[in-house]
Amino acid sequence: MTHQLTDNPYADGITLVLGGTGKTGSRVAQRLQARGIRTRIASRSGNPAFDWNNQSTWNAVLSDVTAAYITYAPDLAIPGATDAIRAFVDFAVAKGVQRLVLLSGRGEAEAQACERIVQSAGVIWTVVRASWFNQNFSEGEFLPMVLDGVIALPAADVPEPFIDVNDIADVVVAALTEEGHAYEIYEVTGPRMLTFTELAQEISRTAKRDVKYAQISNESFAAAIAESGAPDDIVWLLNYLFETVLDGRNAYLGDGVQRALGREPTDFADYAHRIAARGTWTDEEEAA
Repeated sequence: MTHQLTDNPYADGITLVLGGTGKTGSRVAQRLQARGIRTRIASRSGNPAFDWNNQSTWNAVLSDVTAAYITYAPDLAIPGATDAIRAFVDFAVAKGVQRLVLLSGRGEAEAQACERIVQSAGVIWTVVRASWFNQNFSEGEFLPMVLDGVIALPAADVPEPFIDVNDIADVVVAALTEEGHAYEIYEVTGPRMLTFTELAQEISRTAKRDVKYAQISNESFAAAIAESGAPDDIVWLLNYLFETVLDGRNAYLGDGVQRALGREPTDFADYAHRIAARGTWTDEEEAA
């Protein structure tokens, strides 16, 4: 059954934000709510609760939903993600969802497989294929390293076009609420590429404290992550990303922000100045 998108699909329907408490999801939800769009934030602690591993939670979450932003935690590369995305998309379409926006990753075969599932769902879709987030260094896994003064990762001198998650959220909201974004793959990146050494230098300049990058072996990194008590799926994912994706395959700029929003993406330096002004990189208590 094909679901036609009405002129105003949000007048009577709800926009669902999966991962609505995460880096991109929380920002997407805030922007939707600011536009007066009925928004349902889905998470394990939400009401109704949503759990990717418990399909009995899906029905209530999808009630009266006409559009959905799909994020899969911790990443679409995780084993089992493809099956979960297929099952959820089939269920969502059967419930009457008319528009799907998927957060995807660059250079990941598993993520592209999930993209194809969304693309073949028979409803309007948009794929937002993102590079590494700037915010990993201010509200994510690598913030403790920044606070310690050493970003120790197993990445070679390969550049990455890090993106501000606020730009991702702006693209997602445009795709959810505006015409002109149907059936588009937006590969969203920052406006320039940085190695981890250069990124550490940018943080040092803006935070006015010494932050260095130290390349370590994959084995040392894997052992450190495992010892940190991180969940097994996070351990697997970080090892996968550093062993596979950061091999140069993504060392180029995308134009998704420009095409979707008609403006340039945020530069890492602007992001760094914003975060440094908040004291996130100088006051551990405030950062928490």
